[in-house]
Amino acid sequence: MGRAWIGVDIGKQHHHAVVIDEDNNQLLSRRVANDETALTQLIDETVGLAERLDWAVDIVGGESALLLRLLHLREQSVSYITGRQVNRASDGYRGSGKTDAKDAAVIADQVRMRRDLTPVRVDDELIVELRMLVARRRDLAGDRVRLISRLHQQLLAVSPALERALDLTNRGPLVLLTRYQSPQAIRRAGVDEVQRWLRSQKVRSAAALTETVVTAAAAQHTMLPGQYLAAELIAEMAAEVIRLDEQIKHIDKLIEHRFRRHRCAEILVSMPGIATLLGAEFLVATSGDMSVFASPDKLAAMAGLAPAPRDSGRISGNLHRPRRYHRGLQRVFYQSALVSIRTTPESRMFYDRKRTEGKRHTQAVLALARRRVNVLWALLRDERLYSPTPGLSVGTAA
Repeated sequence: MGRAWIGVDIGKQHHHAVVIDEDNNQLLSRRVANDETALTQLIDETVGLAERLDWAVDIVGGESALLLRLLHLREQSVSYITGRQVNRASDGYRGSGKTDAKDAAVIADQVRMRRDLTPVRVDDELIVELRMLVARRRDLAGDRVRLISRLHQQLLAVSPALERALDLTNRGPLVLLTRYQSPQAIRRAGVDEVQRWLRSQKVRSAAALTETVVTAAAAQHTMLPGQYLAAELIAEMAAEVIRLDEQIKHIDKLIEHRFRRHRCAEILVSMPGIATLLGAEFLVATSGDMSVFASPDKLAAMAGLAPAPRDSGRISGNLHRPRRYHRGLQRVFYQSALVSIRTTPESRMFYDRKRTEGKRHTQAVLALARRRVNVLWALLRDERLYSPTPGLSVGTAA
């Protein structure tokens, strides 16, 4: 047999694999345990079914990591089809039920017919490590934001004036709350003791912070219900936020250490607005392989910065953001564009020109981000650092 297609419905404990031929006849349908021995046997058996095999999976990473690694070692071609694409396509197949076997058959048939599926690339060790670290940092940052929000709510149950006075995104107020959580506690300690303790904890601007909290404490003499328990919870949450900050700093060091080892690192950080973290996120989103982007338009399309037409009937030229794009990659270009507006004259001029043309703030930033895609793509192609020259500046590059 010349060619066959294999669809694998990925699961945590088991996968289901279906093999079809050119006429969509099923050659194999099997539930396979997610362990090396069973997966190796499946690969060995299917390799003999056709001269060329094309695999497709509906999940990349996590549950499918072992299978993808084994397929890579056997030099097998693998494509990725999203779960949404599988669910939509299932409506066109017989049977109203949903089973792993049916999903695997749909995946196999889709990869047989479609030419727009994304090939699965196996990343090198450095990219895999960066991906794990960036994901971990994102989780920690999200936990920090949620915890600070809860801390604000809890502090309101003790003293609204104290809650208004403290900026809980800074270390100093958090350190203060690990020891003093209520107006009564601050007044009992007094100005000198609070200031002396803050300085012992190496808090910057201890005198200014002390003055702020003492003034806030003087504004409230009424004790609220549940204040003692709320004070304990505030101290615990403040200490937890400090621990999260320490974890994030540690993760940042690990990211920087690995990011600097990549050959594109210096080029990325030379681009205004892109520092270590955004550079690492760029490498994670693109797998550090620019060979798959034949033009800046392809990179912009992946980032959701290339508008797609949605014409219908008499309506033409109706451009919208594409429905499918890499949100992490868009974040890299959008955030770096925001930073460059404040730090780079060329970016600021481009942004101001777009605002003068009537574009809103977000539209102007997106336009700048799209222009920066061209610049960064050219830099990576030529392997050279950014310089604000007339031929390759953010405001003039085509």
